[in-house]
Amino acid sequence: MLIDSPFFYPVVAAGVFFLLGWFVFKLRYEARHGRLQQASQELLGRAEQAAKDIRKEAELEAKEEFYEARRLFEKETEKTRTENRRRQETLDMRESNLIKKVAFIDQKETRLDTQDEELRSRQKDLTVKNEDLDGLIEQQGLKLQQVAGMTADNAKAQLMQDMVEEARLSAARSIKQVRDEADRTARREAMKILSLAVQRYASEHVAESTVSVVDLPSDDMKGRIIGREGRNIRAFEMATGIDVIIDDTPGAVIVSGFDPVRREIARQSLEILVRDGRIHPGRIEEVVKKTHQEIMDKILEIGEQECLDVGLQNVNPEFYHYVGRLNYRTSYGQNLLKHSREVAAVAAVIASELGLDPRLARRCGFFHDIGKAVDHEVEGPHAVIGARLCKKFGENDIVINAVGGHHEDVEAKSPYTFITVAADAVSASRPGARRESLETYVQRLENLEEIAHSFKGVEKSYAIQAGREIRVLVNHSKVSDAEAAVLAEEVSRRIEGELEYPGQIKVMVIRETRATSYAR
Repeated sequence: MLIDSPFFYPVVAAGVFFLLGWFVFKLRYEARHGRLQQASQELLGRAEQAAKDIRKEAELEAKEEFYEARRLFEKETEKTRTENRRRQETLDMRESNLIKKVAFIDQKETRLDTQDEELRSRQKDLTVKNEDLDGLIEQQGLKLQQVAGMTADNAKAQLMQDMVEEARLSAARSIKQVRDEADRTARREAMKILSLAVQRYASEHVAESTVSVVDLPSDDMKGRIIGREGRNIRAFEMATGIDVIIDDTPGAVIVSGFDPVRREIARQSLEILVRDGRIHPGRIEEVVKKTHQEIMDKILEIGEQECLDVGLQNVNPEFYHYVGRLNYRTSYGQNLLKHSREVAAVAAVIASELGLDPRLARRCGFFHDIGKAVDHEVEGPHAVIGARLCKKFGENDIVINAVGGHHEDVEAKSPYTFITVAADAVSASRPGARRESLETYVQRLENLEEIAHSFKGVEKSYAIQAGREIRVLVNHSKVSDAEAAVLAEEVSRRIEGELEYPGQIKVMVIRETRATSYAR
């Protein structure tokens, strides 16, 4: 009946079509779902592979950074170790030097203790001898009093009274005679004495500088002096305290320093090392130490020999060291030891002409610059330092005053001080004794002429005689004869107040009148 129904076949067809469509849809859905699932699995696989690749690259980069950081760390660590080794070597060297210095100081202390014991023993012996002498003198005094019939106090009083009376009469006659003679011939005799002193003693002086040159057999020796990484030259400079200058000068190096004794030690030590050929820090210290001892012995020998040559007696042996050091000191290019000998000779001549003791004057003149042996080590003027040295080593008061007062640092108390001043001026100011730099020389001449030109009425001025004389030409219409004499005195006062110069400067004012006429 349903089959007979007109809607049966359409419904069946629709159902078939629906089933067929649902089946097709299901097949397509399953195929698409499979493809999507396969695609997602492929994407997931590629993502996992990409993640693995990125992870590998990251691990490689991390390893490279780790190795680079490790390399830099090892490099810095090696640099730090090298620096620490270098510092350790420096500290070891300093420690070694300190140990040597401590040992040297211990040796000196031992020697000083031994000398102290010897001095105490000698002092004890002298005390005993002095007590014995005092007893003998007292016994002799008692015997003399018994023989003379008067006490020692009475004898002293009588002797002093006679001597005072005689001294008064002699002094009165001498004072009158000296005053009369001085008024007549003071200037003439002074010029005569100074001229005679200069003529009787004139010596040459060798000018030294602050550098010494050491000749080398070849330029290859410069490298050996420097040493590996400069260790030889550093050891040499440390041992001597002197700078070694190595430049392009062929076959020579320069040792430079302001202490002439240390510079001489450095020069001789370097010459010995060059001749020997063995140059290393240990050998350098050995040679410098030996040379230092030889120079010290030579200084003592020179000081003792110079005192003997000059004829000085009863000089404290400890004084020889300071006298010998003067041989290595200069003042304006003038060797101080030769200058001291010259001053001693000139002072002796002046004292002889004045009727004074030439031996005492020679002693004052020879020791007058002894302070310059240590003026770079002790503060104060060299004259005051020298006076302290003379007092320390037992010189008499006249010598001490002459040494301390030869530059007016202390008040003069004896004529020997003035003799020392005059002899020092003669030695320093005579031609050729001292040198001065070209700049200083030219500046002094210019200053002389500028001072002369600053006065009214001066037309021209000329510094001549190497700056020891200045001639001033004045306008005769503006400056009279009397004013010319006053002008010369004023120029002299200005020069004394404003300039420093050796010796004296002669000021000559020239005023001339010219009459002019023409014949036609």
